[in-house]
Amino acid sequence: MTLLVTGGAGFIGSAVVLQALAEGRRVVTLDKLTYAANPQTVLLLSKQANHVLEEADITDPDAVAAILARHQPDRILHLAAESHVDRSIDRPGDFVATNVQGTFVMLDQALRYWRGLAAAERDNFRFIHVSTDEVFGSLGPEGQFSEDSAYAPNSPYAASKASSDHLARAWHVTFGLPVVITNCSNNYGPRQFPEKLIPLMILNALSGKRLPVYGDGQNVRDWLFVEDHARALLTVAERAQPGSRYMVGGDTERCNLDLVQILCDLLDEARPDPALGPRRKLIEFVADRPGHDRRYAADFSRISRELDWRPSVDLAGGLRKTIDWYLSNDSWCSACSEDARARQGLK
Repeated sequence: MTLLVTGGAGFIGSAVVLQALAEGRRVVTLDKLTYAANPQTVLLLSKQANHVLEEADITDPDAVAAILARHQPDRILHLAAESHVDRSIDRPGDFVATNVQGTFVMLDQALRYWRGLAAAERDNFRFIHVSTDEVFGSLGPEGQFSEDSAYAPNSPYAASKASSDHLARAWHVTFGLPVVITNCSNNYGPRQFPEKLIPLMILNALSGKRLPVYGDGQNVRDWLFVEDHARALLTVAERAQPGSRYMVGGDTERCNLDLVQILCDLLDEARPDPALGPRRKLIEFVADRPGHDRRYAADFSRISRELDWRPSVDLAGGLRKTIDWYLSNDSWCSACSEDARARQGLK
């Protein structure tokens, strides 16, 4: 089976690519190689057997068509996206271009490619559209998002992903393209770009810099270890039926303040700094982000019931793995742009 992974040089995409290669699949990565594609991640992928990296923009229909014709994938896992909420507030047009127009191009070219396949290959083909629980807006203190939740996006990022979800569904219903949609909770783990909450806090805390927490720190997220998410996506790619949809969650809700405090304690244990002392003292509350959703939580019972998937890494174990990776990969971190690292973007 040949997989085409858009955004395969990014955080979640690279986890999917590496896991698929470990399972013996042939993988083609389609990636624009923007700021979020760390050069060392790209180098790591380039050394893998059965892997091809195609540098291209998903908004370029001719480039996408050529890649599909050249590699003849059985599955497309569409992860390429602008994903950082703060950047979407500053530059929403970039998110509309990549997440909406780019998804349209991918669906349109996939449809043309799929229609040209032999009958058996058409039956086998799947387009997996990977999205977020942020499309559903904000929860109150109780309840969880499910596959049937109403859309209520509150940020330009969430609105762009909601738009791409609707396009993916429409291409299945109107044109018959065998699409599957997934919506996941907050991912964390190795190789996450340090504008996101967990890697930003780890790197700042190691450097003795302030740890900025939005508002009162009580915004709640469900945290999903990226390797569990990769396993879910490959399971969906292998077994899901066209037209189906799955929530993917980590079964681990924590408010941002609690999460940052846990990270401080784990870092104090893993790399104590007597001159610095307890890292919790670095926490500093800052003005809240516009439209900051209060709580997300994901009901992943359908994917557990139908595809026998569930998260295997708990938060404590996942955070230790994540911290250990960052402590052991200083060169990866230094390859990230100073400008992006300085941005205090907290999801």
